[in-house]
Amino acid sequence: MPSVLIVDDLLSIHEMLDAVIQPTGFTTSFATDGEKALVRYKAEKPDIVLADIDMKPMDGLTLLKQLRLHDPNAVVIIMTAYASTESAIQALKFGSYDYLQKPFRVDELISTLKRGLEYKQFSSDRAGASTPPFAAAKSADLESRLIGSSPKFKKLLQQIKKLAAVKTPVLLQGETGTGKTTIAEVLHAMGAAPESAFVRIDCSLSSEENFRAGLLGEGGVGGTWVKQAKGGTLFLDHLQCLPLAIQKELVSVLRATAQGFRLICTTSEDLEKLTDEGKFHDELFYRVASLPVVLPPLRDRVDDIPALAKHFASKATNPLFDASLLEITDDAMEVLKTFEWPCNLTELHQVVTKIASTAETRVVTSQDLPLRLKEVKKWPSLADYLAGQQKQYVDMVVHACGDDKAKAAKVLGIDAAKIK
Repeated sequence: MPSVLIVDDLLSIHEMLDAVIQPTGFTTSFATDGEKALVRYKAEKPDIVLADIDMKPMDGLTLLKQLRLHDPNAVVIIMTAYASTESAIQALKFGSYDYLQKPFRVDELISTLKRGLEYKQFSSDRAGASTPPFAAAKSADLESRLIGSSPKFKKLLQQIKKLAAVKTPVLLQGETGTGKTTIAEVLHAMGAAPESAFVRIDCSLSSEENFRAGLLGEGGVGGTWVKQAKGGTLFLDHLQCLPLAIQKELVSVLRATAQGFRLICTTSEDLEKLTDEGKFHDELFYRVASLPVVLPPLRDRVDDIPALAKHFASKATNPLFDASLLEITDDAMEVLKTFEWPCNLTELHQVVTKIASTAETRVVTSQDLPLRLKEVKKWPSLADYLAGQQKQYVDMVVHACGDDKAKAAKVLGIDAAKIK
């Protein structure tokens, strides 16, 4: 049976929580302060720690930090009697799975514990045991829609298969055109019940008025889109574009409806950086980013380009021949692999589809490719550029010192052996 360690300095809280939690299938154990809880956790290794934030001599936040140091997979839920959101957000920032504000509802407590247990199973590599029976049947769909065999892509594929088994929010991060929407659709197909809804909201296109009606609803209990997604997936595309005022109110909606649907979000920007700059709501970030998935750009998986090009060509229609029989010569493929592809898969798809649809012969050479692909400008990395600038400066000092490297080294304050 799953276990919960309850940490609170009030014995009455222990008794109340024990009476509520035990009938739901969890076993319980208790500690009256953070120090005792840490000892008990190391001895018993409970699945979840439910800890009050205000305790002495070790408070809940300190306990949280200590537990995360001891066990990075520790699932800690913080209880707070204060109305201040600041302490709750601090808890999320330091790795708390969630927080409960006293007094809390019984259904809210049990729901949070169940979600925490699911997350624990995922983090401990035990999620496979709870994979839905229809998820395995959808594996072929995953293989057919996500093309590649490069090391980075294989790692991504394994992560996606594992994520299909849980309902914890997923944040898909990556440049434009890296396939975030496709992966969201695959995750939904593998993990959701058959015929369940996949509700996609493009946060870059809708208005604040629509967000209020669709996401928040009357009384902040979820609008039309949230209700449509019940039992399925709510997909918030380009989450970084969601108005800040809506972000703040969405947190309450997610707390109230977290068990009703799977939340998948995408971003092409660094949400953590935006959060630090005050441009993205901090609690919303910590809630949606518990399971981040970083999609590699196409330039980091060039070995997949031949398979991707063949796949995209096979979907095209050519009036002269079967486009799936299109052959791309080695010189043409080298051009495709050398190009930087700023818009990633989307851009490759557009280029190959156009070539496959308009080619007059089955064989495509580098001469048949768009000119812009062949006029590749290779910019040096910032590190290489700065290293070059530094070398020029060193050479200038050496020359000024009459090519005396020892004297130049003294002027520069470096070891003469480093001057080449």
